[in-house]
Amino acid sequence: MLREVMEAMEVLETPRASGNDVAAWLRRWGAEQVQVVQVSGEVGSTDFVKVRIPGGGRGPTLGVIGRLGGVGARPSRLGLVSDADGAIVALACAAKLVRMATWGDVLPGDVLVATHVCPNAPTIPHDPTPFMDAPVDMETMNQYEVDERMEAVLSVDATKGNWVINRRGFAISPTVKEGYILRPSEDLLEIMRCVTGEPPVVFPITTQDITPYGNGIHHLNSILQPATATAAPVVGVATTAAIPVPGCSTGANYPLDLELAARFCVEVAKAFTARGCRFYDPEEFSRLLALYGSLTHLQTLGKA
Repeated sequence: MLREVMEAMEVLETPRASGNDVAAWLRRWGAEQVQVVQVSGEVGSTDFVKVRIPGGGRGPTLGVIGRLGGVGARPSRLGLVSDADGAIVALACAAKLVRMATWGDVLPGDVLVATHVCPNAPTIPHDPTPFMDAPVDMETMNQYEVDERMEAVLSVDATKGNWVINRRGFAISPTVKEGYILRPSEDLLEIMRCVTGEPPVVFPITTQDITPYGNGIHHLNSILQPATATAAPVVGVATTAAIPVPGCSTGANYPLDLELAARFCVEVAKAFTARGCRFYDPEEFSRLLALYGSLTHLQTLGKA
């Protein structure tokens, strides 16, 4: 999938990168259902892009969300920023699935890929490295990227600016569903082993990380924010580094690592839509609800 990754990077790296550019690129691959919506916030605007890759109608729908603040931090930084990883991986995944469909390799179920494109996003202070901010707030991002048709979600985000996961490549999170942090999916771990040829890597998350932005609590990053806006199971796919790398750093998108993450997402799409991959155990989740009750309050901003 290196070709798709490199082309996605090329489309996103210019100062005039837009959702329409992305849509035109995906249509050249054969995409027919691409939606672009420009949304403005207090510090600028961004283009939300959503592409549907239709399946055969026999399987469930997977969502792949490319999570980021922006693909660029102009005028302070020129070029693609590290934070662009989420968009690159998600769009490369979409391009590959579209191309497969044109060959006749149609998945049993639909795949919805969503992300946004902003080449001049602001930055904000964060420990241990600065974060990329977004022109719109997290609630708006969830509104345009999380779709009720998604029966499970892979949320892809650059997760390099920390001392929590320090290894080059990518890592996945435990499954998050309705306020519960569940055990990592064994099916996803098996897919990761096959894709990388190495032992799977799971990055740790806390209760703080699965609560909504805006509550004044420290978050690892926005990788699990989609889990605050859906009842579907969500798994984070984090592109990682061995040392903290600021999200606003340029020259810090590692194509071979992005190819691994994108190929993982494609393989999960194949397996999940064919009902050959579970993000969680429904019986175990029902048992947790019976024993401990609902934790959906963790998907809200909490008490005043």
